[in-house]
Amino acid sequence: MVQREIREQLEHKILFKSASFSDTTKGRKVSEEKCNLRTEFQRDRDRILHSKSFRRLKHKTQVFISPEGDHFRTRLTHTLEVSQIGRTIARALELNEDLIEAMALGHDLGHTPFGHSGEKILNELNPKGFKHNVQSLRVVDFLEIDSNRIGLNLTYEVRDGILNHSGCANASTLEGQILKYADRIAYINHDIDDAIRAGIISIEDLPKELVEILGKDHSQRINTMINSLVKESYHKDFIKMGKTVGDATLKLRQFMFERVYNNSTVKSEDDKILHLISSLFSYYKKNIDKIPKENLKVYNNIEHTKEDIICDYIAGMTDIYVINLYKSIYIPKGWSK
Repeated sequence: MVQREIREQLEHKILFKSASFSDTTKGRKVSEEKCNLRTEFQRDRDRILHSKSFRRLKHKTQVFISPEGDHFRTRLTHTLEVSQIGRTIARALELNEDLIEAMALGHDLGHTPFGHSGEKILNELNPKGFKHNVQSLRVVDFLEIDSNRIGLNLTYEVRDGILNHSGCANASTLEGQILKYADRIAYINHDIDDAIRAGIISIEDLPKELVEILGKDHSQRINTMINSLVKESYHKDFIKMGKTVGDATLKLRQFMFERVYNNSTVKSEDDKILHLISSLFSYYKKNIDKIPKENLKVYNNIEHTKEDIICDYIAGMTDIYVINLYKSIYIPKGWSK
């Protein structure tokens, strides 16, 4: 018996009956020989972790664009916090940690440069619209390429969790349902931390009735939310928070939209971002051949529009790359012999 099979058997002994088991996955689009050491969900986690799209998250905005301080979150640190929170919840509920980790590491691979401001602009520029969760699935399905494969060929369960971590739809697995909560718990709390660091709000601005329920600091709030989820969901076929904590969490999220996400200081660079991305989009509509051949070859066997190609290319860029690319295209260079 190989190590993978030992782990698969162990899952059936230690996990809740409604957990997702590695040996009963719905599988991959393209069948592959199994690994001797790792389960299918562990392989998915590793493929995401070693992907170029994952590495680029370190230079993509979470909320604050080009912050000068070293401690502001990026899309990468957000992803790692979501993974940690998701694994903590999954372990407490006796669900599959490997699956939630793979989902969490991949859930924001399709996020644009400059955070939700970039997403909003691409949504307006592409007649089909643009949603980062759908784009994350496009990334793992065929945009992430290497010498042997187009796309990461992930399991159904991981792909389902990535697609349904945002919006109204629910994932088909309990682990996928955890991901939606872990994402929200992470961004609400770390965005409060960053907003205080940026001077947008102070700790005293947080509504007192919510502080009394959830806790006065970052650690207490996360602990309260996770414990509520575990208490309400343990050995159940659903994932939810208790009503009191759940309502307080939604109100805190609304507070963040009112005081932080829509704050004029936070959004002060939006016009510049609109100009940068719109200019690049316009340039590539006229010069689609300027997109690297490596990127274009993935479209040989799928239905697509010119706008799809451009959105895919721009969405994959980091904040820094967008700025430097704009300069190289539109800013005159000094003369040299």
